[in-house]
This record gives sequence, structure tokens and C-alpha cells, in this order.
Amino acid sequence: MTTTPRAGVRPHAHHGEGSPPAPMTHAQIMRALSGLLLGLFAAILSSTVVTNALPRIISDLGGGQSAYTWVVTASLLTVTASTPLWGKLSDQFSKKILVQSALIIYAAGSLVAGLAQNPATLISARVIQGLGGGGLSALAQVVLAAMISPRERGRYSGYLGATFAVATVGGPLLGGVITDTSWLGWRWCLFVGIPVALVALVVLQKTLNLPVAKREAKVDWAGAFFVTAAVCVLLIWVTFADDKYDWLSWQTYTLLGASIVLALIFLFVETRASEPIIPLRLFRNPTTTLASIASLFVGIALFAGTVFFSQYFQLARGDSPTKSGIMTIPFIAGLFVSSTVSGRIITRTGKWKGWLLTGGAFLTAGLALLGMLRYDTSYVFIALCMALMGLGVGMTLQNLVLCTQNQVAPSDLGAASSTVTFFRSLGGAVGVSVLGSILTTRIGHYARETITQLTPQDQATAAQASGGGELPDLGMLPAPVRTWLENAYGHGIGDIFIYVAPIALIAFLVTLFIKEVPLRATSGLAQAAQTTDSAPDPTTTPAPATTTTAPTQTNPPSGTAGTATTSAAPE
Repeated sequence: MTTTPRAGVRPHAHHGEGSPPAPMTHAQIMRALSGLLLGLFAAILSSTVVTNALPRIISDLGGGQSAYTWVVTASLLTVTASTPLWGKLSDQFSKKILVQSALIIYAAGSLVAGLAQNPATLISARVIQGLGGGGLSALAQVVLAAMISPRERGRYSGYLGATFAVATVGGPLLGGVITDTSWLGWRWCLFVGIPVALVALVVLQKTLNLPVAKREAKVDWAGAFFVTAAVCVLLIWVTFADDKYDWLSWQTYTLLGASIVLALIFLFVETRASEPIIPLRLFRNPTTTLASIASLFVGIALFAGTVFFSQYFQLARGDSPTKSGIMTIPFIAGLFVSSTVSGRIITRTGKWKGWLLTGGAFLTAGLALLGMLRYDTSYVFIALCMALMGLGVGMTLQNLVLCTQNQVAPSDLGAASSTVTFFRSLGGAVGVSVLGSILTTRIGHYARETITQLTPQDQATAAQASGGGELPDLGMLPAPVRTWLENAYGHGIGDIFIYVAPIALIAFLVTLFIKEVPLRATSGLAQAAQTTDSAPDPTTTPAPATTTTAPTQTNPPSGTAGTATTSAAPE
């Protein structure tokens, strides 16, 4: 225990002595996290850098509100569906190779997206991007949990929160500048993440050195297929409902029924799989169950806010993509401050539930107040509401994962972390699809309600501008028609926030029932090493004294290194 730790954790360097690995120093952890944070930055950048460019991208490619929604949803869909698979694979394969594979997939998707000539190609490329992004989002949490104890993790979760904040605030600003720069154009919004991913790939090769668990790999491909199919069918239903068909129609009954059947098949497959993609036994722990439910509702609130902010500023206020990015800074500032401050205080005190509850209250209040949005609402009021919402997200996002990681065995860290992330992404994907459909309906309602205020000539222009199903170019419209359309968008987007506020309230109520358990002081790798060292080594003949003084393993593993979960489970 007195030896100086090296730049990677080597938990079995003194196997048989019963000693856990020496904890990594702050400098060693930061070196190991550097490439990981770069990769996470690239993944977040892929969604945020196009946020303010999307109205122009969809307009140039000839798409409408449905295409706008699906460009966002397609990425969220594959992030959602692939997150549990990445997490489970991290319990069986090299975490380093998996992160690098996710970066390569992300870069390939970015290249195809940047070359897209129509909405269908762009949406398909976003699917590939999301597959890589899902790996980076899930594995960032897994690697962090493997290296750092829950008690110290709050400090480093702050770095993840800071990365999230910088990418989120830098992305829209960068995307706006690129879109407004004539010699670059919006396609470079999709290319810009590629060099970041390549740098992260190189840095990870040099800095991330984690031991590889020697386990027989059994990938639950059937589970991955059925969970993906269930989510896909669900999203197809909510995307086209109230557009191609009514909410209550035979198409709804068919698609919703198919999604439920696929979900039931997935649950059945998981009960039979030897290495399930989402181990159902994890939900025997109330904390995992409640954190997953809360993450589902937080995901709806988070993605609804970030996706519709850009539409509000550009289509309800007529701002440029660059200015739209600047306008969202209060939201990101709140997220940055709360994630870093709460992380450090949690490390110092070991208390986390108060932050969850405060964050849920702030998030609900911010969304409820944003429900008052109109096209001419004072920006000072909007900024305060966005800051409140950002504070809530920053206190909630990482801590839901942290409280789950604190109560699972080391061999389940990947699956448990990715399960909570899965439900957050699922909430975001379904929420964006449903709310996008509702937004189209509400905008149409307010447009029809107020069109009589226009002159007959302007009414004809307004009908032409809004009748093609494509996002309007406000700069090409006469002033009265532009004001009419901005009013419809402002009121419609305000309604969206009203609908989301009760969902955030449900997340807050769920967190009330999560029991606060003191954070453990050992990392996932150290726990795994302690568990392994307490078991007999089958490759050697143990000394008599060693065999008679190992009381900690009441049910030693026999043949499978991945089954030592009982002794590592939390009290």
C-alpha cells in the first residue's frame, strides 16, 4: 500500500496478498480522463453544434417540422438503444478498446452527415453518430466509476459536468458562427467533431490504461435487437401521430401494440440470457429502480428544453444562429455552476440527496415559468428561467448515476450506469418526438386563430409560407406575416414548456423516495480486487493459514470470474 501508484490501476499486481490497489493520484486520474473527456466533448458537440443550425439545415435540404424532429430523435434513438449494450460490453471487454471503437463510429457518422444531400441521408447518418455517442456517454460514467470511489467521484463528476457545459455552450455558438460564415456553411457543423474525435483517439491510446476483466464474453444480441425494435416502433408512432394519422386510430393501436409486444419479448429474453443487456435483478434494488424512473422524466425535461430553445430564438424572435447560441448561455452557466459546485461539496460531505431534491425543484420551477413564453417576452425573464432550469439539470443529471453506482457490485457497474443513462436517453427521444408532434399542432392552432388579423393579401402570403410543411424563412416574409408567424411559434413553444413542467415534478417526487446511502470510499477496481483477492486462487496451492483466514467469501466463485457479485454487493 505504500508503493507509488502508476498511471493506470493495476489491481492484481500483488494478487494473493489481500491488498486492494493503491488509489490513483489526482494527476494520474486526470491524465486517464483527458482523452475520455475529449471523446465525451465530441459526442455532446455532435448534438449541440447543429442545434442553432438545424432550422437552416432543414430548410436547405427541403425538410419540415417532422424532419427537424427526426434529425434530433434519430441520434437520441441509437444513443438510447445502444447505451445498455455498451455498458454491458464494458463489463466483459476492454473499456479502452470500446471507447476507441465508439469514437471511430462517431467520426464515420459525422462524415456521412456532413455530406448529406437530403433529410433521409442526414437522419441515417445521425443514427450512426448516435451509436458512437451512446458508447461515449455510457463509457465515460463506467470508466469514472472503475477508477474512483463514490465518495471522491463527486469531484470528478464535476469535470464531466464542466465538459458537458463547455460542449453545450460552445456547440451552439460554434455552430451559429459556422452557419453564418459564408465560406464555411452549415456542413462544417457536422464535420467539426471529427478532428476532436481523432485527437481523443490518440490521447486515449497513451493515457487510459485499465485492467481487462478475464471473463467469457456472451453478448446478448437478442436483447439488444428487441429493445431497439421496441423503442423504434414507439418513436415511429409518436412522430407521425396527429400528422399522418390521429392519436386514436388503427395505426396507433397497431404500432403501440407492437411496441408493447416487443418490450414484453425483450423482458422474456432478459430472464433467459446468461449475460442480459439490462440485468433485471438490478431493479430489485429500490435505488436503481427509482433513479431509472427519475432519469426517464429528467431526460424528457432536459432534451425538450435544449431542443426547443433554438427554435424559439430563431423562429419566434427572428435571431440569427450565432445570437441564438449566445442567448442560451444562462442555461449553460447554471448547469456548469451547479454541477461543479455540487460535485465538490458532495465529495467533502458525502451527502447527495439534498442536491437531487433541490435540482428537481429548480428544474420544475424553471420549466413552469418558461411556459409563459411569447414571441415578445422580456429576455431578462427568459434568462432567469433558463438559469434556474440549468441549475436544476446540473444538480440532477450526474447524481442519479452516482447514487446508483454506489449501490451495485463492481461487476455490474457498466450495466447499472448505462441503465440509468438508457432511461434518460429514452425519455429524451420519446419526449422530443411527442413534443415535436404537439408543437406542430399548437403552432397550427395559433396560426389559424390569428390569421384573420391579417389583410387578405397577407393572408394569402401567410397560407403559402405555412402550407408547404417546411420551416419558414422569416427574412423573406412581409413584416405583418412575420409577426403573425413569430407569435404562433412563441405561443406554441411556451405551451411545450407548460406540458413538460409536470413531468419534471414527477421526477422530483420520485427522488423523494430514494434512500440516501453513505458513499463508499473504494473505487470499482479496488472493490473488484478485494473480492478477487478474498477468493482462493485456483492456479496455486494455498498455504493453510491463507485458506483458513478468508471469512469474507461465503460463496466463492467456481469457474466464472464474473460471478463474484455477492461479496461485493453493498450493505
